[in-house]
Amino acid sequence: MDTRQHHPRPKRRRRRILLAGGLALALSAGGGAAWAADRFLIEHVSITDVSSYEAANSNTSDSITETTNATVTDTAYDSDQADIALSTVSTGSGDDTVTYYVADVTLTDATALRSAFAGDAFGTNITETTSAIAAANDAVFAINGDYYGFRDTGIVIRNGVVYRDEGAREGLAFYEDGHVEVYDETATTAAALVADGVWNTLSFGPALVEHGTVVDGIEDVEVDTNFGNHSIQGEQPRTAVGVIDDNHLVFVVVDGRSAGYSRGVTMTELADIMISLGATTAYNIDGGGSSTMYFDGALVNNPLGKNQERGTSDILYIAGSAP
Repeated sequence: MDTRQHHPRPKRRRRRILLAGGLALALSAGGGAAWAADRFLIEHVSITDVSSYEAANSNTSDSITETTNATVTDTAYDSDQADIALSTVSTGSGDDTVTYYVADVTLTDATALRSAFAGDAFGTNITETTSAIAAANDAVFAINGDYYGFRDTGIVIRNGVVYRDEGAREGLAFYEDGHVEVYDETATTAAALVADGVWNTLSFGPALVEHGTVVDGIEDVEVDTNFGNHSIQGEQPRTAVGVIDDNHLVFVVVDGRSAGYSRGVTMTELADIMISLGATTAYNIDGGGSSTMYFDGALVNNPLGKNQERGTSDILYIAGSAP
C-alpha cells in the first residue's frame, strides 16, 4: 500500500527559520536583536550559482551519466545507477507509537549520491524545503542534509568540491569508491579528504553505530553550543544514514512529537533501529522538523504529524526519472 503523503510539487521558495527559545528572547529583548537576526535569519550568500561553481571546480574526471532503464513504483526505484526500496515501520501503541521510514539504497556508482543546496547557493540562512530542493534537481529520492547553513564550522565537501574547511566535530565522509567513514574533522583538512577520494561530507553527528555496536555516550553529545541548539537529546524526530556495505546504504527518517502517531526516538533507540536494518556504521544528521524523506515527487513521511516541511539548507539525493 502506498503510505506516502502526496502533495503538489512545491514552488521554489526561501524560508527563514525562527529558532525557538533563545533567539525569540534575544529578538524581543532588543540588545542582541540585530546580531541574532543577522546570525540566524538574514541570508548570507557566498556562492550564488553552485551548479556553475561545481562544474568549474570539480576534480572528478567523469560526470554522472544520464539515468537510463529506470522503473518506478510506489515503493521502489530501479535503474542502471541505483536501486531504492522504501518501507514503513510502526511499533508500539498509543503515546508510545514510533513510526519511521526506511530507504534501502544500492548504488552502482557512489557518485550517484549527490548533494544540493537550497536555492543553488552556498552560505548561511538560505533555506528551502527538502521537496523543493529535490524537485529543482530532478531527484527521485532525497533526504534532508546536515543543515550546514545554520553554522559556520565543519568541513563541507559536496560533489567533490570543497566549500568549507573549519573542522569542529565528528563528521561522515562518503568516498568515490563507495565506502563511508566516520572521521574526526579536527584531525584532517578538506584538501586532504578530497585528495583521498572523498565525494561528500556531513558535519552533524554523533556517530550512532561503529563496527556494528552502539557508540557509548551518544545521549550526551552537543553538536552546537550556540543558543537555540544546545542539545539533541530526548525523544525527537531523527534522520540517519547507515552503512551496510560499500555502495549499500540505508537512510532512516523517524517522525516525532505527534502523540498516537510517532513520539520520536532517543539516540540509542535510533542506533538500535540502524543495527536492526543491518548497518555496521550509522550517523545522525539534522532532525526535528527538518527530518524529511522525498520519493518520486512526493513527501514520504509526515513531519511533526502535520504534513508540513520545514526549510533546510541542503539535501542528499539521487537523480532519476521514470521511463
